[in-house]
Amino acid sequence: MGARKTAEERKDQIVETAIRLADEVGPDRLTTDMIAKAVGLTQPGIFRHFSKKEYIWQAVAVHLSGQMSKAWGKAQDAKTSPVDQLQAVVMAQLDLIQKTPALPGIIFSRELHIENKILRQAFYKIMNHFHTRLTKIIEAAIEEGQFKQDLPSEDAAFLLIGMIQSLAMRWSLSGRTIDLPTTGARLLALQLEGFAAPGATQQNGTKR
Repeated sequence: MGARKTAEERKDQIVETAIRLADEVGPDRLTTDMIAKAVGLTQPGIFRHFSKKEYIWQAVAVHLSGQMSKAWGKAQDAKTSPVDQLQAVVMAQLDLIQKTPALPGIIFSRELHIENKILRQAFYKIMNHFHTRLTKIIEAAIEEGQFKQDLPSEDAAFLLIGMIQSLAMRWSLSGRTIDLPTTGARLLALQLEGFAAPGATQQNGTKR
């Protein structure tokens, strides 16, 4: 018989199980009873750790936000060029989506957001952080002459986020038959070509 889990370990288990089940049944259909059965507890046992279902989702938001921030920070190497950093951060987000397929569904669930204002605000905050990170990298690329001087950095960041979201949706609708990182890398390269300053050097050493 395994050691008894601490309260913190049990909370982590509940959160991770909620994310996994959200992928299997959809975040809108997930119930505390499903979570309880999956972790081997009763519903009252779940509520000893999270007194309301909405608190589970808020803990999920904290968990996913932490994962995203960690992935972006790890991918962005200050020793590389801004364009390389931009590619790495975008690819890190696509890789995280592929590894955590429930992520887009949870972030963009209208039903969850209506029922849980704090959850909506938490995801809005983390996506704003993502936008700010991309914007700053794009501005650095403009300053170094890699991107067009008149490129609107905030709008360019929104274009990249839109590409990620639309690709994630296509990936989901296809039954995940698309290789998300490979397709993402191809589309990202095309988008960055549109941002590039005339004569800027590509990674392979050729001129644009």
